[in-house]
Amino acid sequence: MSSMQFTKMHGIGNDFVMVSCLGEGGGARLEAAKLQAATLCDRKFGVGGDGVIAVLAGESAPFAMKMYNPDGSEAEMCGNGIRCFAKYLWDRGLTHGENFVPVETGAGLLHLQIHVGADGKADTVRVDMGEPVLEPALVPTTLGHGETSAVNVPMEIDGQTIYVTAVSMGNPHAVIFVDRVKDYPIEVIGPKVESHPMFPRRTNTEFIEVLSEREINFRVWERGAGETLACGTGACAAVAACVLNGKTGRRVLVHLPGGDLDIEWSEGDNHVYMTGSATEVFEGEI
Repeated sequence: MSSMQFTKMHGIGNDFVMVSCLGEGGGARLEAAKLQAATLCDRKFGVGGDGVIAVLAGESAPFAMKMYNPDGSEAEMCGNGIRCFAKYLWDRGLTHGENFVPVETGAGLLHLQIHVGADGKADTVRVDMGEPVLEPALVPTTLGHGETSAVNVPMEIDGQTIYVTAVSMGNPHAVIFVDRVKDYPIEVIGPKVESHPMFPRRTNTEFIEVLSEREINFRVWERGAGETLACGTGACAAVAACVLNGKTGRRVLVHLPGGDLDIEWSEGDNHVYMTGSATEVFEGEI
């Protein structure tokens, strides 16, 4: 791989290597980012990150986002990543002063509202994540086959029965409620759920401890990445699962290991809205 300019960013600890694929040579940089995702994400021999995000020109919108996991697979979407994407655009003047930015993703067109800090840079970003997908075949999962949703469905893992609620936020999620998430062996259960035959495209797995009607604790085993400090789409899926199981209201403060996200599943339009921070760490060349 020839030298590549990059920006290291994170959304509440979920960190990414941002690569601009705009302008001349963008196609070559995109191909390099895709092929070298594992090397770039390596925390000892590369930059280090939970994924590589390519900043692209869109077809039906000004910009498009592609994300590659540390194992080289492509993710449809990333909630924390798209907030970093929004900050990347705003702080570099690429959005032409508009606070509302449409971005093409593998999960469809998403709309971002950028909240600017006193320094003129993007501080927090509110993302319209669209409607949660509950139909099992579209998640996709064979859990709840023939039903309109897969809510609190039993699944066998090594002779143990766990109860899963399946939700897609453009990418698949399996939400599991536990008593004490801090002590739960997600490093054991997470990879087994991720690669379970009932999830043909693998799945992200969220482990949720409900604190009250308005707060939950959260840990996640991400598809292709393992345990991470945060997952934006996972937080959205978790709140949808909480509502479906009658455990919380529709607006919830989600406590992730890397920080907090404000998630609301609106009754008005059925969309899920995610609000959280995005931080630039450094720029470099590799």
